Amino acid sequence: MSSETSVAKALEEVEKSSQLETYDEKLGLDTLDTSDGDAALQLVGAQATAHFSEEYNRKLRRKLDLVIPTISAAVYFSQYLDKTSLNYASIMGFPIVGQNYNLVSMAFYLGYLVWEFPTVYISQKLRLAKYLGGNIVAWGIILMLHASTNNFGAFFALRFLLGMCESCVAPCLILIISMFYKKDEQAQRIAWFYIMNGLTQVFGGFVAYGISFYGGEALPPYKIIYILLGGLAIVIGIVVLIWLPDSPVNASILTREERIAALERVRNDQGGTENKKFKKDQVIEALTDPRTWLIVLSTILTSIPNGALSNFSNIIIKSFGYTSKQTLILSTPGGFIGSAMVVFCGWYSDKKGERMIPVVFALIPTIVGAAILVGLNGSSNKGVLLFAVYIIGTFGSALSTIYAYNASNTSGHTKKVTINAMTMVTFSIGNIIGTEIFQPQDAPAYIPGKTAIMVLLTVQMFISFLLRWINIRLNKKRKAQLAEEKARRGWTDDDVQRERERHAFADLTDRQNIFFIYTS
Repeated sequence: MSSETSVAKALEEVEKSSQLETYDEKLGLDTLDTSDGDAALQLVGAQATAHFSEEYNRKLRRKLDLVIPTISAAVYFSQYLDKTSLNYASIMGFPIVGQNYNLVSMAFYLGYLVWEFPTVYISQKLRLAKYLGGNIVAWGIILMLHASTNNFGAFFALRFLLGMCESCVAPCLILIISMFYKKDEQAQRIAWFYIMNGLTQVFGGFVAYGISFYGGEALPPYKIIYILLGGLAIVIGIVVLIWLPDSPVNASILTREERIAALERVRNDQGGTENKKFKKDQVIEALTDPRTWLIVLSTILTSIPNGALSNFSNIIIKSFGYTSKQTLILSTPGGFIGSAMVVFCGWYSDKKGERMIPVVFALIPTIVGAAILVGLNGSSNKGVLLFAVYIIGTFGSALSTIYAYNASNTSGHTKKVTINAMTMVTFSIGNIIGTEIFQPQDAPAYIPGKTAIMVLLTVQMFISFLLRWINIRLNKKRKAQLAEEKARRGWTDDDVQRERERHAFADLTDRQNIFFIYTS
């Protein structure tokens, strides 16, 4: 190659570099500093150099599906059983009643609230799955300790610690899913573990029903529940520590080639992977993004009913005139219906590229169910009342879709963990409020609480449509901005793709990255 040609190529590269720097300055970035980017850059670099066939990627996805959603589902299965163990204990000789029962129920969410921000920022610095596994083992031990006491103070303290340990679960699992899966795959994978909320209602109901026949005097039935569920949590925690991968960069279940393929598979989504550096500017962006506060509002509106129904649903069914044993069995169909809604919403969300419409689908049956319970209060038509209780639980899949919304619509690792933390903090606040909307003086009908559920979820429907409109509008602006930049720079489609690849793992936020596309 002649020296003239070399010089010409060098000048061309300098010119392109200066153009890109100007481009980045226009977006509010001085330069695109890849040294500050995701850990993925160590493995795949700023430009895609390896390409894999669709068949290879399908096989890789199947391999991931055998491990990540499966273990995530086991974690959520254990968490929801542990969290709602109080619901089963309440009709199996649990010694705490009345307002003290409400306070013990609230204690879990107080611990959740206090520890949420610390736990997500600690998890950012550590190996994600290892941190999660350690917390699961710890809460298993704490749950077993519930069988060692009978007094209010001890139960309150143990439930508080349980909430602290479990506060990392959803943020960790959402981050892992977002690192390994493309945007149009995330909602279904989140649904695959969130479905456990409904299935644990079925499983827990039957287990509690079986234990309720225990007539021995060595242990009250509710203590047996705590020992069994605590032991299960410890086993699942060990499984997480051994097999759940932290990120595509260091996933031991994958070969080096598969790790590269896993990263290249998600590169164009611009969601990034993990970054251990805490970035204050991303926290500020999260706090000043209006969508963040709409998600916060959405979460609290759906979490208040969750706090109420997860602890009082069995009490409501029993108020229809059923025995404790009958109540445990009759509570199980609601779990199947809730699970079916989660699966449907996850499928629809990825299939149609929608996040907020499935939320509306999930809310409508709950509003109808609450209306039936209020309208037919005191009715002897147990069949209709049970039907209302069963469909009232469909709102749970709204939170699953909100998780998917966060995973698909946020970029920048610190911004992600901040928004996930804010989501879960408001989840705990909503649940704390929820434990108090069913007051003892309103028993057994709890009309004010049921009315509150209808009002809250009706408001949530309008918030969902607003969020959808905002994202559609942002995408239109982003498309016009990219077209303008493309024309101004004289970029070809290949140039645009090169820039898209370069930005993917730079740990840019969704606002900073012009190539980021929002999911409505």
